[in-house]
Formats: sequence, structure tokens, C-alpha cells
Amino acid sequence: MSFLEDLLPVLWSGRFGERIRVYSDSFIENISESMSNITCSAHDEEIEGCRDDSYALILKLIAIAAILIAGVCGVAIPLVGKKRRFLRTDSNLFVTAKAFAAGVILATGFVHMLPDATSALTDSCLPKHPWSKFPFSGFIAMMAALATLLADFVGTQYYERKQEKQNQIVQAGPSDVVSESGIVPVETRGYSGKVFGEEEGGAMHIVGMHAHAAHHRHSHSQEQGACQGHPREDSYGHSHSHGIGGGDEESGVRHIVVSQVLELGIVSHSVIIGLSLGVSHSPCTIRPLIGALSFHQFFEGFALGGCISQAQFRNLHSTLMACFFALTTPIGISVGIGVSSIYNADSPRALIIEGIFDSISAGILVYMALVDLIAADFLSKRMSCNLRLQVVSYFALFLGAALMSSLAVWA
Repeated sequence: MSFLEDLLPVLWSGRFGERIRVYSDSFIENISESMSNITCSAHDEEIEGCRDDSYALILKLIAIAAILIAGVCGVAIPLVGKKRRFLRTDSNLFVTAKAFAAGVILATGFVHMLPDATSALTDSCLPKHPWSKFPFSGFIAMMAALATLLADFVGTQYYERKQEKQNQIVQAGPSDVVSESGIVPVETRGYSGKVFGEEEGGAMHIVGMHAHAAHHRHSHSQEQGACQGHPREDSYGHSHSHGIGGGDEESGVRHIVVSQVLELGIVSHSVIIGLSLGVSHSPCTIRPLIGALSFHQFFEGFALGGCISQAQFRNLHSTLMACFFALTTPIGISVGIGVSSIYNADSPRALIIEGIFDSISAGILVYMALVDLIAADFLSKRMSCNLRLQVVSYFALFLGAALMSSLAVWA
């Protein structure tokens, strides 16, 4: 210990200690500049060029009403329409509309969230070190996507174990007892003709690698039979019912996890969008955002509503999730209006906060769009067996992505 006590003063007083002091002083200075709440001088002219507080407040109130109506309509259509034949979650129209919504969400992550995060975290108002020396936006988005994968996997495992325990309890009782989910105990453990993650329409959720492998273990003759509408049979000669069995339970588990993780990603960036709009004093900024965010909110709500509908939550749970989504952006705008006098959207602190949250949202939305919305439907037997559905769904997917991307011209 005495040797270290003698060595540290030497190191600290020498060239090595000088470098440490310079680096630490520079780091502390950069952090203090990054946390500043003073308006950046580079943004002064932009702010004063189009500023009208009274007109901006009117536009904010219009934005609250328009975005609220769009969000409610978007999330309500799949929930209300699930009892109608043409809007049921297993209908071709629903699959096509969901593909369009998936394109919207994918474009939101790639074209809106990620570039905005990069712009905020590389702004000239921030110190060049470390913000311009490392691609923080891409790194944070990547880590958010990996964290979403982990949450997706852990959530699925949790609900699977919970479902297995319920099945064991049901099996231990009399044979005529029916579980709360309406599954007959005797038939619960039997083979249903589905594999893990397979939905009623043949969609395959690919988060679990064992699900993907199990899907490919089916012979081509079985898949051809499924395409032609023939029921599959096992070695005992019993035909399989698609209404009862473990496949339904497991696909329900996936939909529960997907709906909750997707809502987390949507809500996280909805808060930032609403707050940014609420604190803005520029009608030139707010005006184009009203239409863009209404369009964006409607189709994000449709995608989320479809996932909630497929998860088959109780009415109260579905209503709460839908209301939480629909109210998030309007509440964010209201909070922004309330704190606009003290919250400086053009300060280094605000740029860092918005950039980090936009990066996290981008990672979550890109992961959910590619894995749980697009791949789940486009790699399914249902899609591969229906050429017309393939063409229409791909067209809807690219159309949704293109239209949402085009909104970047205005917002």
C-alpha cells in the first residue's frame, strides 16, 4: 500500500497526470455544455423567422383534436370490426391492411425517428466531443432493438410457463372441466396440427428459433395439402382441429407479447413527438405536422389494434390499451403547451433527451415491424399458398412505407 501511495503522486505530477487532468477537465466541460438549457445561437434566427404564439396555440389545439380522432379511429377499427367478417383478424383484408400499417411503422423508424435522432445528437449546439465523434443514434437504436428482442423472448417464456401451469392444473381436475380460456382439458395436450407460434391463418412468429425449426420439419406433402385445403392427419389417422390445441395457446402468447412491446415502442416516441409539437412556437413547424401525425397515428393505431385484437384480451384490457395509445400524443402536446415557457426545445439538454428517445423508439419500431409484423405474415403458409394475397400484401407494404416516407418532406 505504501508503494502505491508513493507512486500515485509521481504519476499525477508527471506527463501522464497532466493528460488525465486535461481529459477530465474537458470531459466535465463537455458534460456541462451538453446539459445547458440555454437556446443555441444557431437556432435564434430560425425561431424568430416564423414565430406567432397565439396562432401556434390555435394550431396546437387543432392538432390535439385531429390526432386524437385519428388515433381513436385507427385503433378502434380492428377491435370493433373483429366481429365483422370482412374485418376479422383472419380475413385477407385485415392481412393486407396490416401489411400497409407495417410499412408505415417501418418507415417511421427508418425515415423519421432515426434521422431525427441523428440530427439532434450531431447538432452544432452540442460539443463535438463526444457527440460528433461516435454514431450514438445508430448505436442506441441497435441496443434498443436487441433489448426488444430480449424482452420479446423473456415475455414469451413467461407467458408460456404461465399457460403450461394452467394446463397442468386443468388436466389434474375432472375430464369435464373447462379452463377459463375455453380449452377442453382432455384435448389440450394433443397435437393440433400446428407448430409453436403458428396462427389460425398460418402465420408464423419467428422469434423463437425452435418455432422456426419446427415449422420446417413438416413435410412438403403436408404443406401442399394445407394449401389445397385438405385436413392433415397424424399417424393414428385422426384429423386435426384448428380450433383447439396448443398451437392456439402459443400463438395467443405471442400476440400478447407483441401487442405490449409494440405499444411500448409506439408510446415512447409519441410522447416525444407530442412534447416537441407542444413546446414549439412556430406555426411553420406545427402546420405540416398536423396532417402528417394524424396519418401516422391512424395507421400506427391500426397496427396496434390488430395486435391487441389477435391477443384476445378481455374487453376492459383492450379498451385500456387502446385509450392509452390514443391519448399519449395529445397528452404530450398538452404537457408541451404547459411547460413551453420553461422547456427550451432548442437547448443542448433538450436535443440530447430527444435524440436518445428517438433512437430508442427507432430501434423498437424497426424490430417490431420487421420481425413481429412483416416476417410473421409474409413467411407464413397462408401467404405462400395465395398468390393474389402475396401481390396485394406486398403492394400494400411498399405503399405504406412510401407514403410514410414521403411525409418526411413536410415533417
